[in-house]
Amino acid sequence: MFRIGVDVGGTNTDSALLDVTQLASPSRGVLATCKTPTTPNVTEGIQTAIQDVLLTSRVDRSKILNVAIGTTHFVNAVVEKDARRLSKVAVLRLCGPYTRQLPPFIDFPYALKAVIQGPHYFLNGGLEIDGREITPLNEQQIRDAAAEIHAAGISALALVGVFSALDSSGRHEERAKAIIQEAYPHMSVVCSHTIGGPGLLERENATILNASILAFARRTVAGFRRAMQQLNLRCPLYVTQNDGTLADAAAAAELPVKTFASGPTNSLMGAAFLQGLGQGSQAASDKQVIVVDIGGTTTDICALLPSGFPRQAPNFVEVGGVRTAFSMPEVFSIGLGGGSRVREDGAKVTIGPDSVAHRLKQEALVFGGQALTTTDVIVAAGGVSVGDTHLVKHITPEQITRTKTEIKRMIEKAVDAMKVSAEPVVVLLVGGGSILVTDDLDGVEQCLCPPHHDSANAVGAAIAKVSGEVDLIEVLLGRDEAEILASVKKRAVEDAIARGADPDRVDIVQVEKIPLQYVTNKATRLVVKAVGDLKVSHAALTSPTETNGDQGKADAVQAPETRKSEILSQELGSLARPTLDVDLNTYRPEVRDRVWYLSPVDVELIASGTGILGTGGGGSSYNMALHTLNILRQQGPGRMRVVAPESLADDDICVEGAGYGAPSVSNERIASGQEVFDAVDTVNRIMGYKDFTAIVAVEIGGGNGLVTFPSSAHYDRPVVDCDLMGRAYPTIEHTTPYLFGEDVCPCATTDGAGNAVVAMNAQSYRKVEGMIRTACIELGNATAAAGAPFKGSIIKKYAVPNTVSQAWFLGRAVHMARQTKVDFIKAIGSETPVKLLYTGKVIDVTRDVSRGYTVGRCLLAPLSSDELQDTGPGVAAETRNMVIPFQNEYLAAAFVVPGQADEAGEMACTVPDLISILGQDGEALGSPELRYGLRVKVIAMPASPIWTKTERGLQVGGPEFFQLGCDYKSIGEYQKPRSVIDEFSR
Repeated sequence: MFRIGVDVGGTNTDSALLDVTQLASPSRGVLATCKTPTTPNVTEGIQTAIQDVLLTSRVDRSKILNVAIGTTHFVNAVVEKDARRLSKVAVLRLCGPYTRQLPPFIDFPYALKAVIQGPHYFLNGGLEIDGREITPLNEQQIRDAAAEIHAAGISALALVGVFSALDSSGRHEERAKAIIQEAYPHMSVVCSHTIGGPGLLERENATILNASILAFARRTVAGFRRAMQQLNLRCPLYVTQNDGTLADAAAAAELPVKTFASGPTNSLMGAAFLQGLGQGSQAASDKQVIVVDIGGTTTDICALLPSGFPRQAPNFVEVGGVRTAFSMPEVFSIGLGGGSRVREDGAKVTIGPDSVAHRLKQEALVFGGQALTTTDVIVAAGGVSVGDTHLVKHITPEQITRTKTEIKRMIEKAVDAMKVSAEPVVVLLVGGGSILVTDDLDGVEQCLCPPHHDSANAVGAAIAKVSGEVDLIEVLLGRDEAEILASVKKRAVEDAIARGADPDRVDIVQVEKIPLQYVTNKATRLVVKAVGDLKVSHAALTSPTETNGDQGKADAVQAPETRKSEILSQELGSLARPTLDVDLNTYRPEVRDRVWYLSPVDVELIASGTGILGTGGGGSSYNMALHTLNILRQQGPGRMRVVAPESLADDDICVEGAGYGAPSVSNERIASGQEVFDAVDTVNRIMGYKDFTAIVAVEIGGGNGLVTFPSSAHYDRPVVDCDLMGRAYPTIEHTTPYLFGEDVCPCATTDGAGNAVVAMNAQSYRKVEGMIRTACIELGNATAAAGAPFKGSIIKKYAVPNTVSQAWFLGRAVHMARQTKVDFIKAIGSETPVKLLYTGKVIDVTRDVSRGYTVGRCLLAPLSSDELQDTGPGVAAETRNMVIPFQNEYLAAAFVVPGQADEAGEMACTVPDLISILGQDGEALGSPELRYGLRVKVIAMPASPIWTKTERGLQVGGPEFFQLGCDYKSIGEYQKPRSVIDEFSR
C-alpha cells in the first residue's frame, strides 16, 4: 500500500512515493522521488512528477491509497493581485446595529481592493459573546441584498456574522446562506465561521480572499483530478493545509485559504518524519528542532513544536498586505537559495534576494550561463558535483571564502530568529539548495541532513495527517470543568474521524483555555485540536476519482515564484499605511494659529505612540486608527484638530468619552461608531449642556488615545493635547481629576443599539465602576462610557499635558527608526526618558479572570548572545528570566532566576511607571496579543508626578491598589513631553 505526495513550488514541483508498511524502516518507506521544473500549466508539472515516481518504483497503481498535493498556486493569485484568477466579492455582515465603524475592505491594499471589492451590506443578525442574538435574522433583507448582488453580476459572496466563529453550528450564517442559494443556486457563498476564529475584521478579510479565489481553486483542483485520471489513479485526492494536515480535494476547493502556507509546512513535517522526529517522538520533545529548507530562491526556517507540528504564527498574519486571522505556521524567510545571485563590491559579498529561480540550468555559470550564483560558488569550492565544474574554475579562493562566510552568517541569524531559548538547537537541513551549507553553524548542536532531504516537502505531503478542531465558549461557573473539557476533546476527536482519521490513531495535540474579560460567570474560550493518521480505505482503491461535475479547464498561467516574506508583508499602499512613502525626516505636521490640524500621517504616528503608552491595555490602536483614517478620508483635512491645554479658559467645558469593556468583544462586535457620541450626549442632556468647547481623552493609551478624533470631526470641536491618565489604566478610579474628588456622576454607558445606563449618584468611585461594569456586561461587554464634563480650570490643573504630542513623537521615533534602520529603543529615548528593562522571548502566558478583569502573568527568557549583540551594554550578560504580571495593563517587571518563585525576584519597575512590551518592529503588544515564542523588548518610562509625587496618586495608581505586595519601584524622573503645537507653530 502506497501514498504519493506532491509539492508545487514556484521553482520546482517535487513528488515522493512511500510504502506505508515501511515507514519505520531506515529508508522511511520512500521508494522514489522526483524533482521537475514547475510548468506554466501547473497540472502538467504535477502529472510529470507523479508519472516519474510511478515509473521509477514500478508499483501497482491500484495499490496507491491516496495522492496529497501542496501548492502555492492559490496564494500567488492573491499576492500578484491577478484579476484573471480573482473574482469580485460582495460582503454581507450579520451584525445588527454594530460594526459600521469599520466597513469591509477597509484595510485592503488599494491595488487588491480595485480587483476584488464588490458591494457590502449591514444586515440584522449576529450573536453576542454569550450566544444571545444581537437581532434576529431578517430574511427579506437577505433576499433583497442577494437580488442586488445578482443584478450586479457578482457570484462570489462573503457571509460574516458577529461571533459566528464561536457558534459551531453557524446557525445565522448557514441559514442566510440557504436563503441566498434557494434563489440563486449559482452563487458561491463562503461563511466566515468555516474560515477563522474571533476577530471580525481579520476573519472577514480571510473570508473575502477565500471567496475571491474560489472559482479559480475549483478549476485548479478539477485539473488535479484530471491529471490523476490520465495517470489511471483511482484513489482519493487530498490537498495539504497550513497546519500540516490534510483536506480532501472537495473541501480544499471550497477553503483554499487554508492551503496558503502549505509549502513550508510540508517541508517541516517531511523533515521531521525523515529524521525520525515526528509526532510523539521523544527527541522532538527534548530538543529545540529548527527546519531549514533551502530552495531555489528562498530559505524558509520553521520551528517544530513538541507535538511534532509547526509553531504557528502569533497574532495576525498578512497575506498580500491583507491582515488575516487564519492559522499559519511561523515562517522566517530570507533571500538565499541555490539560484541566488552573488555580487561583490570590493571585499564585500552580497547574496540575493534576487534569484535565477527555475532558470538555474540555463543561467548559472556551471550550466553555461552568465549569472554568478551560490551554486556556482559551492561547486567551485569542491565536494559538490553539479554541472560542468570547469566553468567555475576562475572563482578565486577569496571569493569562495567570503561567499561561504556570508551564507553561514545569513543562516545562523535566521536560525537564531526562530529559537525560543538560548540553548543550542537541532537543525534539520532540507531542500534542493541544502548543498550551500558546508560549515558548522554556531549555536547549533547538530545539523542533520535526513535521507531524501531534497524532497522533504513532497514526503511531508505524503505523510500528512487529518485534524479536527473545536473552538467555542463555555460558561464554567458552577460546572465540572474537567467534564466540559473532556466533552470538547471528544468532539474534536469525532471531527477528525469524520474528516478521515483512523479512529484508533487520533491524539489531542492542542488545548487552549482563554478566560473572557469582564464577565463573572467564568465564561472561557476553549480551543481543542485533535490529529490522527489518515484511515486506509480499501474501498477507495476501486472507485474512480470524482470530478464533482466540474469540467472547467485548469488554470494555465503560472505565477512566478513568490517569496514567503512577500506573502506575509507585501503592501502597495492602503488606508492603514499613510506613512509608507513619506520621508519622516522632512515631514512637518500642519500647525496654524496654534491649532494642529491632523493629517493621515499624524494619525498613524499617534496610533503607534498610543500603543506604547497603552502599557498593554486601552483597546486596539489599529482598529481605532482605521476608523479615524476613514473619517479623515471622507471629510477631508481641517476638521480633526488639537489645541494646547493652556488655550482653554477656566470656564470652558470639556467633554470626555471612551471605549469601555473587553477587547476580546470589541474586536469582534466592532462598534457602530455612535457609542461614544451617545454617551457624551446622554450626560450633556442630563446636565443641561447644549454645547461645549473641547474634547479630552480619558486615557492616551491604546485605542482610547484615538477615540477623541472621530468625536472632533463629529462635533466640530478640538481635542485638547492632554489626557486624564497619562497612560492606560483599567478602572474609572484611575482618572486624575477623580483622585482629588471631582465629580464623575452622572456617568453613562451606551452600546450603540439605543441602550443607555446612567449612574446618577454613587458613594464612591469604586461603586460607580461596579455599576457601570455590571451594565457593560449586560450590554454585551463592549460599550462606551462618559462622565460629567470638566471645566477648563480642572483640565489645566489635573490633566497630564501634551500626551497627544507625546504619542506623535513616540510614533515618529519608531517609524523613523524603521526607515533609517536605527535601534528604535534609542529613537524612543530621544523623545522621552526610557529604560530598556529586558530583551527576550515569551515562554509562558497565563490568564485568569479576577473581579471582572483579565489578570495574568507573562514569563520571558533571555535571547542568545548573538541576538543581543546590538542591544546595548549590560543586557547581553542577563541570564535571568523576567516576569510581568498584568491586569489588562502591565503592572510590574521583575527579574527571576529560572525555577525561582516570582516573589523571590528582583523588582525592576512597577506601576505607576509605564511598562510596555514591544515587538521586533517597535510596535507595542497588548496583553491579549502575548503568545509563546514572540521576541520582545520590555521598556519602562516614568509616570507623571500626579501619580508618583502625590499620596493619593501612588495609593490608587501604584502597587497597593493592584495588590502586588511590594513598594513602588521607579525607573527615573518624569520629563514633560514636548508639544507639537509649540515646535511646529508658524
